[in-house]
Amino acid sequence: MSTDPNNKTSDLTPDLKPSQGDLEAIHQLRELYQQMRDELGKVIIGQQDVVERLLICILARGHALLMGVPGLAKTTIINALSQVMSLDFSRIQFTPDLMPSDITGTDILQETDQPGKRAFVFNKGPVFANIILADEINRTPPKTQSALLEAMQEHRVTAAGRVFNLPSPFFVLATQNPIEQEGTYPLPEAQLDRFMFFINVDYPTAEEEKRIARETTGKAPATLNKLIGGEEVLRFQDVVQRVPVPDHIYDAAVNMVRQTRPKEGEAPDFIKQWVTWGAGPRAIQYLIRGAKARAVLQGSYMARLEDLEAVAEPVLAHRILTNFQAQAEGVTSRSVIDQLVALQREKTEV
Repeated sequence: MSTDPNNKTSDLTPDLKPSQGDLEAIHQLRELYQQMRDELGKVIIGQQDVVERLLICILARGHALLMGVPGLAKTTIINALSQVMSLDFSRIQFTPDLMPSDITGTDILQETDQPGKRAFVFNKGPVFANIILADEINRTPPKTQSALLEAMQEHRVTAAGRVFNLPSPFFVLATQNPIEQEGTYPLPEAQLDRFMFFINVDYPTAEEEKRIARETTGKAPATLNKLIGGEEVLRFQDVVQRVPVPDHIYDAAVNMVRQTRPKEGEAPDFIKQWVTWGAGPRAIQYLIRGAKARAVLQGSYMARLEDLEAVAEPVLAHRILTNFQAQAEGVTSRSVIDQLVALQREKTEV
């Protein structure tokens, strides 16, 4: 377990102190996290931050969008993660001709038990699974992209006036190519906001690429062991939801999000200079939930400022729209977030 002094339950006020059962569950989850990292390391070289952020999303009941050029193992990471989790997995390859019914399902006319009579029966689509890999989600037009909106938000599908609940747990882990590439359609802001994390997948280091060359070209792919099932995932999600959060962490999350909005009085000058619009209240929820999940993975009994700072970039990156001046100066939403985090840290230290 972590030796962080903030981890001492004796220092917590009674209203923040977790139960003994939650303490044991946090200890179990921390050990399980190490086992999952070791298991995933059989097929994934590097990208440890990406793996951690995906697990944070799953524990926080969120969805994740991974972006990077082709060939960076985005699909491999999600496939490997599904293999170590005993959950129903479904992959949807998004293409320009994909239709919404290809995702959600459609009514099919079938024979009934009564001779000569037929009835429409709903044939469930690939979205009816625990883990959905939406591969290259921005290769299909917005009409089809929007088929996931209700599923991601409400965990259900409406078809022909009927409502079908999706299995639980339910996660959409999507990949997309950079929008500058040919044949891509930018995701609508409403759909981007449904994703808890926007995870940028970078190139591996030179040493990691040497390992990839050695270890992936001379032997058969490793078989991954299943380490966790659906019931355990739901139990750990409940534990994460109960992780205590001190008031100053709530204040920091609210302040950070409000400062992303250029029309707010507390917005710093660089936000007014470079940002067209900022994040909404959903970002505050995701910051807190992400901080709780990361704290547990680090073996902490409560959310800390370092956890909030660690999830700020993936939560806010797709919720901050920079203007033309920022683009001309080479300023990205990620660099804006770095300045916000540094500003928040200065205020906290004072």
